[in-house]
Amino acid sequence: MKHYDHVLSFALEHPWGLTRPMLKVVAGILARRIAGEEVDRAEIEAALVNRKNLPQPAGGGVAIIPVYGVIAPRMNLLSEMSGGTTFEQLTAQLREAMGNKTVKTIVFDVDSPGGNVAGATEFAREVLRARTKKPIIAVAQYTMASCAYWLSAVATEVVAAPSAKVGSIGVYTSHDDLSAALEQIGIKRTYVSAGKGKIDGNEAEPLSADAEARMQTLVDAAYGLMVNDIVKGRGQGMSTDRVRAEWQATLYTADEALSLGMIDSIATLDETLSRVMAAAPDDARAAQQMSPPTGDTSQEPLAATDQDRRSALELERQVFDLQL
Repeated sequence: MKHYDHVLSFALEHPWGLTRPMLKVVAGILARRIAGEEVDRAEIEAALVNRKNLPQPAGGGVAIIPVYGVIAPRMNLLSEMSGGTTFEQLTAQLREAMGNKTVKTIVFDVDSPGGNVAGATEFAREVLRARTKKPIIAVAQYTMASCAYWLSAVATEVVAAPSAKVGSIGVYTSHDDLSAALEQIGIKRTYVSAGKGKIDGNEAEPLSADAEARMQTLVDAAYGLMVNDIVKGRGQGMSTDRVRAEWQATLYTADEALSLGMIDSIATLDETLSRVMAAAPDDARAAQQMSPPTGDTSQEPLAATDQDRRSALELERQVFDLQL
């Protein structure tokens, strides 16, 4: 029972960076739990089998880290049933790849509608640190939405397959007013509380102005973190004003995403892997490909000589640490 309650905890206490259609799936799972219905374990096992069959980080020059399904902070019923992943899992895989000396390039294989914002900015910082040491390429094949784009935007390079959908830059939460439904079945719920605002936003009554304002504050804060991390990751003249004004909370085609500066190129995962493996970049080439995790466009590309490369990478790390 506690395992299920964790689903409700992160689902209700944190805003979502998730596509609207996927909300139906999330709502369905939560509704079944709230209604006291036990979830079919066969469904969970099927999803777990699918996830176990996903490609895992491997040596030999390139580590592939899958980012599939709904993203959650930690493993729970929702991530299991959606065949999704977690920031906890992604962090462990990224650190494993970073610690593997044979891995020269890390590739995120992304096909996700996004997920819960809890853990998103923390993982983004992990990626920003990691890319100062190894190039990281995020490939959208075939959906890179909301939180999934959030974590991808901070990679060294962002690529999308020709038929991919990218974007949905936005955050939201929701409130269900069940007061009419409860009244219809003869239930009048009363909360007894202490502490101002403790029961604000409860489902047994209409959403008050104060509760709505607080929810909006939380959503705005999460959106601010998303935008700031995206700007740090994309660099090259990107700004928070541009992201907020031009990047709407919709899904764009690969061509549209390229024109907006959301991605760097259009290619499939196989094409990207072939390019990386064929290039077999040495440390100098990898350093040249890395862009600083800042919005400063005045910085020149990293030099190819060993001495200049080490100095440039050290400067980038110092700048990034100061920003944190």
